[in-house]
Amino acid sequence: MNIKVIAFDADDTLWVNEPYFRAAEERFCSLMGEYLSRHTIERELLKTEIDNLTYYGYGIKGFVLSMIETALKITDNAVQVEIIEQIIALGKQMLDEPIELLDGVVEVLEELKDNYRLVVATKGDLLDQERKLKKSGLSSYFHHIEIMSEKDDANYLKLIKHLDIHPSELLMIGNSLKSDILPVLNIGAFGIHVPYHITWAHEQIEHSIDNERFRSVLDIKEILAFL
Repeated sequence: MNIKVIAFDADDTLWVNEPYFRAAEERFCSLMGEYLSRHTIERELLKTEIDNLTYYGYGIKGFVLSMIETALKITDNAVQVEIIEQIIALGKQMLDEPIELLDGVVEVLEELKDNYRLVVATKGDLLDQERKLKKSGLSSYFHHIEIMSEKDDANYLKLIKHLDIHPSELLMIGNSLKSDILPVLNIGAFGIHVPYHITWAHEQIEHSIDNERFRSVLDIKEILAFL
């Protein structure tokens, strides 16, 4: 590999994220438990979230709006105002959660910072992701921050053009095979998958990846062996 730039996903690669969504979803299911079974509520919420991605994108704000819409749907617009207030409070609580860095992240960034250009390549709400990066204390490690509306081939190509590198000079590291790995492999870059113990259903894929530019590790510190 002739890597010049190493890009890191943010949520569940650098810091904890998905568990906060799961906790909020559990609370939402409890709030709506008198109307439907937990499984059905989860299924309806996921469907609403996916349907709303084109409107709201990824992030907490869109998630809150999807919870409110789901509550209206499953109650036939009869949901109590108090429940809407509690859903909004859930969203604010999520936005106020502390940033918990994952084990090994600082060690890896310290090891790589002098030999590569490091960037963050993430998706989600601009304000929320900027806030999390600031609270993380990691900003000084990164040459560039890219917050995408969607992680697809086209947006990774835009990133490569902005960085003025060839695709083969980019290594992407992240926890999502769908968003962090498959698109970069498609454009000729390298990808290392660092799985997280919880993955949103929309980010899961059902097939394996067989590509010479792909690696999978169990711990982020293991990426150092490939560089």
